[in-house]
Amino acid sequence: MAKPVSALAKYKLVFLGDQSVGKTSIITRFMYDKFDTSYQATIGIDFLSKTMYLEDRTVRLQLWDTAGQERFRSLIPSYIRDSSVAVIIYDVASRQTFLNTIKWIEEVRAERGSDVIIVLVGNKTDLVEKRQVSVEEGEAKANELNVMFIETSAKAGFNIKALFRKIAAALPGMETLSSTKHEELVDVNLKSSSVTSSRPESGGCAC
Repeated sequence: MAKPVSALAKYKLVFLGDQSVGKTSIITRFMYDKFDTSYQATIGIDFLSKTMYLEDRTVRLQLWDTAGQERFRSLIPSYIRDSSVAVIIYDVASRQTFLNTIKWIEEVRAERGSDVIIVLVGNKTDLVEKRQVSVEEGEAKANELNVMFIETSAKAGFNIKALFRKIAAALPGMETLSSTKHEELVDVNLKSSSVTSSRPESGGCAC
């Protein structure tokens, strides 16, 4: 029997990580396909929602953008509590933000146990000369902590759609997505040197 059209699956994604690693920039690139060069710290929590179409189904992603500043840390556990996905972001040009991802992952697991998808994201791959954390190191850490991994550049638009396709394919109930499609979704081994920020803007999001 066909499912009612109104039964749109909703999933809560919470974005975590130190201040200025690019949480808001990744969300903005995904939602609007743009990048804001001026930095403004997120105050408290921001919420955005987007519908994604995957093969034969549609999902609603609820994106919760959290503040990285220490003074807002007490707010975060309550947002983690009912999340389906935790996206833990670090800046590949800042080793300290990478080291701090361990405590963010521990916080998620303290609230959600194993009942949550965790993705470790190394952002700012466009900063090739300033890189302090290699792709291999990021992958090794993700394997050690048993979480998914991908590198992105919100500024260059690199792997942003791939990140969300990867997340969507891992959501509960999405296991039936064909394995060939899984392979097409993302290649985490893409080197940052392949990023070209000089590409002209496509003028629209093809999500």
